[in-house]
Amino acid sequence: MSDDRPGLLDGAIWPAENTKLFGHEEAEAFLAQSYRSGKGHHAILIEGPEGIGKATLAFRFANHVLSHPDPDAAPETIGDPDPASAVSRQIASGASHNLLHLARPVDEKTGKVKSAITVDEVRRAGKFFSQTSGTGNWRIVIIDPADDMNRNAANAILKILEEPPKRALFLVLSHAPGRLLPTIRSRCLPLKLAPLADEALIAALAHLGLSGEGGVLSAAKGSVGEALKLLNYGGGEIIACYDQVFSAEGPTARKAMHRLAEALSGKESDTIFDFFVSHVGDDIMSRARAAAGEGQIATAERLARLYSNITERLAVSDAYNLDRKQTIISILADIKQPGP
Repeated sequence: MSDDRPGLLDGAIWPAENTKLFGHEEAEAFLAQSYRSGKGHHAILIEGPEGIGKATLAFRFANHVLSHPDPDAAPETIGDPDPASAVSRQIASGASHNLLHLARPVDEKTGKVKSAITVDEVRRAGKFFSQTSGTGNWRIVIIDPADDMNRNAANAILKILEEPPKRALFLVLSHAPGRLLPTIRSRCLPLKLAPLADEALIAALAHLGLSGEGGVLSAAKGSVGEALKLLNYGGGEIIACYDQVFSAEGPTARKAMHRLAEALSGKESDTIFDFFVSHVGDDIMSRARAAAGEGQIATAERLARLYSNITERLAVSDAYNLDRKQTIISILADIKQPGP
C-alpha cells in the first residue's frame, strides 16, 4: 500500500492520475452522451465489483466535465486525460477547487486508514459547495466508495442529494449497492460496470507492466485489483494454502492452518487478509449455491449460516482488536468441520 495514497495497491496507478481505462467503453459513451445532451442526472451510482475501474472512470468523467464546462461544446466521446493540462494536473494533485474526493480518512493518531467514511468527511462536501457556489463552475464530488459511509455519513450525504446545488455532480461508487440506503440509491442513476473480459484485463495489466499468465486471469475474476493481490501480495499462495487445509487431514491440515494464519497475521497484512476474507466468503457461498442447485437445501442453509457466523465473528474481532491468528484458525476449523 502506498504511504501517500491510502488504499492504493502496490503496482496500481492512482485513479486520478491514470490516463487509461479498459473494458468500459459503453459506460464511457453513455456518460459522454448524457453530459452532452445537457440532461444528465446530478447523481450517478457507478456500481460493480471492486478493482474493475470504477474510480478511474469517475475521475476520467470528472476531467471531461471540468475540461469542457459547456455541455453543448463537449466532445461526443471521453478522451484520455492530458497529463499536461491544468485541469489534469489539479485533479491528480488533489488541488482542484471544483472536485472533491471523499474516501476513508487517515487517523492522525495511528496513521492508519479509518474503517469508515465519517460524517466529518461528508461535511467537507457542504463546505466545498459553499466555497464554490459563486464561481458558476461545475462542482463534482466523488464518493469512493459509498459502501464505506457509516450511518451518520450516509444520512448527511442524503440531505445534499435531496436538494443538490446547481451545476453539482455526484459520482457515487459502490462495490455492493444493495448495502446502501434505499433512499440514496433512489436518488442516483445506476450505471453498472461488469468485470473485465480477459482481453481488457490483459491490456490493463500490460498498462501496469504485468502479465496475466499463470492462471491469474481465472483467479482475478475480471478485476485488476484482484490480479494485483494475486501477483504482488502472494494471493496465489494464500489460495493454494487454503485449498491444502481442506485437501489434507490430521497434522498436515493443522500445519497448513497455522501457516496460513501466520501469513495473514503479520504486520502490513491487511490487504492480503481482506483478500483472504473475500475468498473465503466466495468459496462458502459458491458451495451453498451448488448445494441448493443439487437440491441439498439443508446443506445450503447450513453453509449460509456459517457464512453469516464468520462475517459476524470477523466484525467482532476487528472491533475489539482480538488476536487475528486465533480467529483465523478458529474459522478455518469451522469451515473444515462445520457443525450440523
